[in-house]
Amino acid sequence: MSVRLTIVTTMQEIAAEQNRKLPALTDDLVLHQSGFDSLCFAILVARLEDSLGVDPFTAADDAVFPVTLGDFIEAYENVPA
Repeated sequence: MSVRLTIVTTMQEIAAEQNRKLPALTDDLVLHQSGFDSLCFAILVARLEDSLGVDPFTAADDAVFPVTLGDFIEAYENVPA
């Protein structure tokens, strides 16, 4: 499964578990308009670390929190080795 598909699928699972309604998960979706609160994002990052084996927000010294879903996906796709 691709990184993008893993992220989108995980977001959909968390939304269902937390009774959140997601808008269309497009690259230009602003994350604070995603329907996720801080708990949902914490769950998302933890699950992605389990499934992808990395947390790009702690892996890099200069990590910046992404603004859009596309930025978020890109952060996972471009984790430094």
